[in-house]
Amino acid sequence: MNNVVIAPSILSADFANLERDIKKIKDGGAEWAHVDVMDGHFVPNITIGAPVVKAIRKVTDMFLDVHLMIENPEKYVPDFAKAGSDLITFHYEATRENTDSVIDLIKSFGIKVGLSIKPKTKPEEIKEYLDKVDMILVMTVEPGFGGQSFMSDCAEKIKYIRENSTNKDLRVEVDGGINAETGKICKDYGADTLVAGSYVYGNSDITAAIQSLR
Repeated sequence: MNNVVIAPSILSADFANLERDIKKIKDGGAEWAHVDVMDGHFVPNITIGAPVVKAIRKVTDMFLDVHLMIENPEKYVPDFAKAGSDLITFHYEATRENTDSVIDLIKSFGIKVGLSIKPKTKPEEIKEYLDKVDMILVMTVEPGFGGQSFMSDCAEKIKYIRENSTNKDLRVEVDGGINAETGKICKDYGADTLVAGSYVYGNSDITAAIQSLR
């Protein structure tokens, strides 16, 4: 398994002080900043767009892990790639008919590509893509809002993904209800990348919270 990467979600940061709060997670030892993009259609919430990613890129050298929870991601990939994303993850459920073309589009910008599945999607449905992407993101809550409870049955998908991928460098990221306890469950199944928002930003000691996830 790859070294564990901690990717705090800036959805739980203070949006009036994003530069400050991104610096907090970097100083706390996190490697990635996870950016949740929601459109109010694919998920029932609206967050941020490419201009915010562009602004973040100017104030940090952290790896920007951009998660597109949107319909028709192919329309917006160029904007997010040009804004400075290091990795763009999109949802299989939004691209069932053109998943390969979206993967190729993201790769064309010279950045990494991730594919995500929602809780009700079985990992068997994306088996053919496991060796075509850099990362699989397993959602352990219904995407749309932060602070939800961890769905342990979803974490079991990690094992299937590991067993059916021949790519030793494939990262398996987990997002949703992650804390020290649930993070360990995910790592035991084979996850190497953990997204945590409220657990990190809601902790009085951000460094301690990040370290506890390792």
